[in-house]
Amino acid sequence: MPSETQPTLALSTWSIHRALGTRYANSPANDTDGPPEETWGAGTMSLLDVPAAIARLGIGRLEICHFNIPGRDAGFLGDLKAAIADSDITLQTLLIDDGDITDPAHAKRDSDWIARWIDVAASLGAEKARVIAGKQPPTPEVLDRSVAGLAPLARHGAEQGVRILTENWLATTPGPHEVHSILDRLDGTVGFLADLGNWTGPGKYDDLASVLPRAENSHAHCNFTEDLEMDTEDFGRCLSVADAAGYDGPITLIYAGPSDDEWEAIRRERDFVLRHARSPVA
Repeated sequence: MPSETQPTLALSTWSIHRALGTRYANSPANDTDGPPEETWGAGTMSLLDVPAAIARLGIGRLEICHFNIPGRDAGFLGDLKAAIADSDITLQTLLIDDGDITDPAHAKRDSDWIARWIDVAASLGAEKARVIAGKQPPTPEVLDRSVAGLAPLARHGAEQGVRILTENWLATTPGPHEVHSILDRLDGTVGFLADLGNWTGPGKYDDLASVLPRAENSHAHCNFTEDLEMDTEDFGRCLSVADAAGYDGPITLIYAGPSDDEWEAIRRERDFVLRHARSPVA
């Protein structure tokens, strides 16, 4: 994230899951348009309200978790696409947050389900869709299955103008070795989303430095206390690692802290990222 330019900011609907409240339990094993579940309460807004809300914060790009979309009904998808366009927002990524292409028993079922959500990404005009690389421990055989599963999904997306990304998330990608092993064999057909908060431990910053040069998108995840105090040391260092790696893609603000005041947390993350761009933390 070069300091001489203002970073491009995005927001994931995960960061406002309390405001949205409900989720839709669509999964490979339950591919139906069921009723909404008030997982995080009744909510205070509709998904259709989100584009205008983030535009008011000066955020111009949006990522949507698939479980925030009430099915694949063409009428609703048309309304959502119109709300995004009316707010002059770019739909950056559809985050397909389920499916396991490395599952030995259900990989085909899950891949077919993911492909149907890639179709949704295309119908909404999304630039990209993020697909989980796998949920199985990263044995050589599992890494082979991940590559074999991602390759046709990348082709399916490319046919519709949707670039497929994967992420350093869940069991199959616990470190840089696995990320590089998968992406190297896909020869650029699958992109990479670097989540700055998914890895922990003493090697976190070195691990992020290894994979960030490959990243097209990022999730900037700051830790907060209940009183909305930010872990600015970790957050700033993660952003500085991204700077040093030459990362210049969008910074997607991720909030998953204990306070219910999601919008204030997002404003604080936004302001910190903008200050960092002007005066990077060493």
